[in-house]
Amino acid sequence: MIGSDVAVVGGGVIGLACAWRLAQRGASVTVFDAAPGSGASHAAAGMLAPVTEVHHGEEPLLALNLASSRLWPEFASELVEVAGLDIGYRTEGTLAVALDDDDLRSLEELRGFQESLRLPVSRLRARECRAREPSLSPRVRGGVLAEGDHQVDSRLAVQALLAAVERAGATLVREPVTALSVADHAVTGVHTTSGLHACRTVVLAAGSWSAGIGGIPPAVLPAVRPVKGQILRLRFDPAAAPLRGTIRGLAAGRPIYLVPRAHGELVVGATVEEVGFDTTVTAGAVHDLLRAAIDLVPAVGELELVEATARVRPGTPDNAPLLGPTTLGGLVLATGHHRNGVLLAPVTAEVIASVVTTGTVPPVAIGFDPGRFQRCTSA
Repeated sequence: MIGSDVAVVGGGVIGLACAWRLAQRGASVTVFDAAPGSGASHAAAGMLAPVTEVHHGEEPLLALNLASSRLWPEFASELVEVAGLDIGYRTEGTLAVALDDDDLRSLEELRGFQESLRLPVSRLRARECRAREPSLSPRVRGGVLAEGDHQVDSRLAVQALLAAVERAGATLVREPVTALSVADHAVTGVHTTSGLHACRTVVLAAGSWSAGIGGIPPAVLPAVRPVKGQILRLRFDPAAAPLRGTIRGLAAGRPIYLVPRAHGELVVGATVEEVGFDTTVTAGAVHDLLRAAIDLVPAVGELELVEATARVRPGTPDNAPLLGPTTLGGLVLATGHHRNGVLLAPVTAEVIASVVTTGTVPPVAIGFDPGRFQRCTSA
């Protein structure tokens, strides 16, 4: 039986960031994941986009997203320094564009909402959009610039976090957790294929699979569900990049984003599908994504398609994460990040490190406690 202070279940961006901060604070940490970074983090476009990602009715989530966005520059700098690896952190901003008049009306409505929240956005006319991004279609009707919405390469970030976790003294066990060990309404360890690993605290960061871990009492079972996303990766010559920065857009009502990497990769995504744990890549989704991307940036049609991927995001009833302690002693949740896992990694790590090492939930996490849906059910 192997033991540690904290078992982190899940080795995606969220779990690794939490493990890193906990190890830095002196905790003995073990991360459990059969294939770290192979889930939603592997597919993620890595947009750090609290402004262009804002939705009506999600104002509390916006505040959390903005708080994490402010942490990203220092988080990225520290991670690069500790790991000695580039993570593709870029700050060119994000341009949202509209292809036709109906798209432009939708974008203008969104801009009005953003401005009502005092978010920093700038309206650009069609010619100004093309001056910034010459590869845009001449059909583009206008756009909105969010200078503060940045990006990071999530795959590179996972590799850097793995190195940082190891250098901070944490242990990585490449096995899945099948169940929690519970006694007297408190966790005592986790079960894997190799046996029982004792611990005093479990940080559950298993994304869409968080609700499938055995041994969790029904009253504290995470309210997460899988939300499928299909995403494409194309290759371009880095010396002739088709885009300067991230493009988000509407093409005849179809939402699309295009995220260029410095090393010659263009990420195009992504679908949002309520189909359970199905991760089949479908011809229809690939067609729709490419059609919308080519409508906005015709040069995309000349690029090499090198990858089509499908993964599942952990959704919750209100699209916001589950952060903090549960009523099961020693069980702390860091899951349910849905569209914003990469963006929310720094703030989630700070919250979980505080909860585990001091017992205190930081004010930024108030309102995202794991018990909020159970209370609604029982009311």
